[in-house]
Amino acid sequence: RERGREGEREISSRRRSSRSFLNPSLSPSYLTNGLTSLERFPISFKTQFSGHCFHHVVLGVYCNGRYGSLGMSRRQDLMDKPLTHRTLGELVAEFESSYKRYQHTLKKVKIGLYVPHDPHVFQPIEWKHLVLNAARLGAQEMRKELEKHGRDMRMKVRAILKSSSAQSPIKERSRGKSLSPRRRQSSPQRRITHRRDKS
Repeated sequence: RERGREGEREISSRRRSSRSFLNPSLSPSYLTNGLTSLERFPISFKTQFSGHCFHHVVLGVYCNGRYGSLGMSRRQDLMDKPLTHRTLGELVAEFESSYKRYQHTLKKVKIGLYVPHDPHVFQPIEWKHLVLNAARLGAQEMRKELEKHGRDMRMKVRAILKSSSAQSPIKERSRGKSLSPRRRQSSPQRRITHRRDKS
């Protein structure tokens, strides 16, 4: 709980700084690179109002078993969400409720994969690993798919942490001269596949 409160305080201070940047998703991601206990992933919304479609992107965050978000919007309840949502489905449902207050109908939701914390790692951001058509799916099916995606991402993180822990003795030995840095091999990247909606 203490770690969660510290993370929330740090996020609060950094979200204020993110207002000066233009990109609503990449800026918070850059500002939170140092928070290694905070997992970040993009969430894209497509809504419809008065016959026109609108697109909005926020940075979803996960820490200590709770979901929240960081972003920018003219509407206070369409950007930052506190780390209080127990599931990814609960977080998205909160956004949908906020959109309804402004007569926007949620049409589509796209969820990406976790963004790496190392800014020097060249790895394209996966923006739409999961694409859900809210107009076709009911609320229950939407929540089911989102919670499954959330579990898959958490399992991926656990696997990476387990792999890193297993390799730690090798890293210790590499401080000496027994292993050359060129001979060290990085763990293979894991990727969770999911059927995409091409529309």
